[in-house]
Amino acid sequence: MKIASWNVNSIRARIEHVKRWLDRQSPDILLMQELKGEVFPTEIFEPLGYNSVAVTQKTYNGVAVLSRTPIELTSTTLPGDEADSHARFLETRIAGLRIVNIYLPNGNPVGTEKFAYKLAWMDRLFVRLHRWLADGVPTLIGGDYNVIPEDIDCHKPASWIRDALFQPEPRERYRNWLALGYTDAFRSLHPGETGQFTYWDYFRAAFDHNRGIRIDHFLVSPSLSPRIRACHIDRIPRTEDKPSDHTPIVLDLD
Repeated sequence: MKIASWNVNSIRARIEHVKRWLDRQSPDILLMQELKGEVFPTEIFEPLGYNSVAVTQKTYNGVAVLSRTPIELTSTTLPGDEADSHARFLETRIAGLRIVNIYLPNGNPVGTEKFAYKLAWMDRLFVRLHRWLADGVPTLIGGDYNVIPEDIDCHKPASWIRDALFQPEPRERYRNWLALGYTDAFRSLHPGETGQFTYWDYFRAAFDHNRGIRIDHFLVSPSLSPRIRACHIDRIPRTEDKPSDHTPIVLDLD
């Protein structure tokens, strides 16, 4: 089973990019983040053989799941804050797996309500991660985590020292998720490997010089981790004309 995650930075602007990538890679499941629109173009993907579910929001956020097999929608909100109206969470069941798509808050600037919201969102996710372990359903959480887990996950740590993605509080929370027993699929197969990024700024030729960060991740539950076969970052979409600033990360499961 091939599962991919991609922050498309506006589905309306990247429909052709996504269609080309689906044709080339033919994943079983694609998780997309940052849709940036109230209407998700289901009709575009049905002829390509994909079912879809989405939670959307005008102008901002938004997450969607495409699947070649039927999708059972479980939840469109992360529990713990009834006032949170951001479209950042999508929990589904596909082929016996719990597949969760997240677009974790950015949190910048540090020291503001946005950073506090990021940390609170991560704490709410910790509660769900703990509960998912208890029910025994093989679980995968993919998406844009907006967390740089370790120094090797960015080109130059000094450039990110004041950024919310690199602060000790979110990084500690990420490590706490791993301590529960979840596996960072990419890092488990590429320990210590540098220069592996999923995001590059549009400015200062960041992609050309590989000045990026790894913030798109797959976390896999203990019951599912033995099925991890491969995980790689596909840089090709980032080379195209008018690309997303992110590129897909692809997980292969037995």
